[in-house]
Amino acid sequence: MKKIDTTVILFLFSFSLFAQNIEGKWQGLLKVQGTELTIVFNISQQNDSLVATMDSPDQGAFGLDVQEVSFENDQLILGMNMPPIQYEGILKSDGEINGVFKQGGGELPLVLSKNEVKKSNKKKPQEPIKPFPYLSKDIFFKNKTAGIKLAGTLTMPSEGSNFPAVVLISGSGPQDRDEALLGHKPFLVLSDHLTRQGIAVLRFDDRGTAQSEGNFNTATSADFKTDVAAAVDFLKTQKEIGNIGLIGHSEGGIIAPMLAAESKDVKFIVLMAGTGIRGDELLLRQSELIGRASGMKEEELETARAFNQGAYDIVVKSISQEKVKAELKEYLEASVAKNPELATANGLKEEVFVNQVLGQLTSPWMMYFLKHDPAKVLGKVDCPVLAIIGEKDLQVPAEVNLDAIEAALKEGGNKQFTVKELPGLNHLFQEAETGSPSEYAQIEQTIAPQAMEIMSEWILERVK
Repeated sequence: MKKIDTTVILFLFSFSLFAQNIEGKWQGLLKVQGTELTIVFNISQQNDSLVATMDSPDQGAFGLDVQEVSFENDQLILGMNMPPIQYEGILKSDGEINGVFKQGGGELPLVLSKNEVKKSNKKKPQEPIKPFPYLSKDIFFKNKTAGIKLAGTLTMPSEGSNFPAVVLISGSGPQDRDEALLGHKPFLVLSDHLTRQGIAVLRFDDRGTAQSEGNFNTATSADFKTDVAAAVDFLKTQKEIGNIGLIGHSEGGIIAPMLAAESKDVKFIVLMAGTGIRGDELLLRQSELIGRASGMKEEELETARAFNQGAYDIVVKSISQEKVKAELKEYLEASVAKNPELATANGLKEEVFVNQVLGQLTSPWMMYFLKHDPAKVLGKVDCPVLAIIGEKDLQVPAEVNLDAIEAALKEGGNKQFTVKELPGLNHLFQEAETGSPSEYAQIEQTIAPQAMEIMSEWILERVK
């Protein structure tokens, strides 16, 4: 569902005599689809080993674990499981590391330096510029269930009271309050539009991201639901706030119904590319659509689908994590032995590929996601629901998911819902040519005005 997903980093391999040259904060600019992303590797020595973490500040991700760290004969190797990232570079005499950043089968040059990097990126046209014609304040609130403090921004009209309010819920991966990704800040743009229309907005940094406390890497969608519940509780303490609703994008569109189904404090929900089918089915469809759009041959798509289906089935049917790890590892090793191109196509050695996929599929978040059936939750939602998906969304295909959402709501007896497929829009609700994720950064537009207008008009109609 979204974009560079996250957690990564750390340890092992023998400490070398050159460790004193490699310790420190190494920064570089990764040029991805016309956008510059700052990448930071923090390398240090602990006892007899080198350890590292990675930051992706533009995506609000910090302290991601790096599982493999090796530095010998001036060659630096960094390997991560979640997301599957590999970096290999050579330390040059000028103090820079010239290397290659690998992820998802793609390779991009990345030069690391201990000097601060300067980006040439400019603001996207839709990003609001201060001073704003409304109130904006940074706030903190407590999730008592998790025992963590979360940081966010609350925007409200400068005059009046009893405003309808929404909590924005981000998609998968650690996101900051602006849901920043690939040069865009969708939640900043959306909150500006909504507040100008008279709707208060609370957007916040995901747990363990930017200024929010907590551990993102061990959390599932159910845990994130408690963060959203805490945000709703905070809004209830604000005397200017009236009815409270939720707007969830992608994974956020899974979380919003989870809270709405159990909380009478949630008066309406908006699902932006929310899903209506189980996680394993969604990922199979997503992989096929994106693979075909990127030029994969049909036989390659069939091989990938069969491989993924087999792996997902093991996870979905699993009862204990230990048992699933053993069974899944056996399946992955047998699959790679039979089809070595599964690993080589991603530029990885077979053992590295097996370990990366094993780490991904047995993470708490992924195991929960693959098994979760949003239709069962939607059937329990009785508040008004707006579900919108872009016609060109390749990550959450519109027809199958909107049909599933509508069917689940009808079956549950909800008569206050609207489902809309928005022509020409992609997963980020940008006006797009193909809908491929490779376009996201290249498109100047952050969110199509028509999508924002549909949401604000629907909300205001519901709170009259």
